[in-house]
Amino acid sequence: MHTNIYRSLELFFLFILLPISFLLNYPIWIKMIVTVFGFIYILILIRRQGLLRLRFPDVVYWKPFLKETIIKLAIIIIVTGLYVFWVAPDKLFSVLIKKPGLWIMILFIYTFLSVWPQEIIYRTFFYERYKQLIKNKWLFIFINAILFSLAHLFLKSFLVQLLTFIGGLLFAYTYQKTKSTTLVSIEHAVYGNWLFTVGMGEMLAFPGVD
Repeated sequence: MHTNIYRSLELFFLFILLPISFLLNYPIWIKMIVTVFGFIYILILIRRQGLLRLRFPDVVYWKPFLKETIIKLAIIIIVTGLYVFWVAPDKLFSVLIKKPGLWIMILFIYTFLSVWPQEIIYRTFFYERYKQLIKNKWLFIFINAILFSLAHLFLKSFLVQLLTFIGGLLFAYTYQKTKSTTLVSIEHAVYGNWLFTVGMGEMLAFPGVD
């Protein structure tokens, strides 16, 4: 009982109060200090729970994962491609064409320094740490997606909030089925890198070509 209360308060502070606080007008150095302490706290818990160990996903998950990911990616390609073509046609594949070096660098940095840490925290750690608080798996997925979107609130972009919520649903669902950080990180990297490639980078706070 006491454990659940503590973890509920912990979840509220780390995943709700902290992201929302970034919208308040207080010194940036305080925000950085609070963020660093929060990150260190999570890293300590992750290390204690042994969640940083690389594990190869069970073979049984690969075939359905690849099939589902290809289908979802095809839908994402069509929707986002049409969106960029309609809203900002000059941005369509602009980074890939004009700055291929930057494109490659962003893909690498995004995959290893953004995607993997996000999935370790918001899927692997979050599921292991808070799975006992919410028994309904669909409600758990929904809450996880909301909080994942909330983590991007500091960017102050409705488009970012929408896409990260949808992505959060997809990633939480994948992790719910596979319990694999590797698979969900691959899925996250594929979708995110496509958004940058198609020309949505500047819309989502990536570097542009100007």
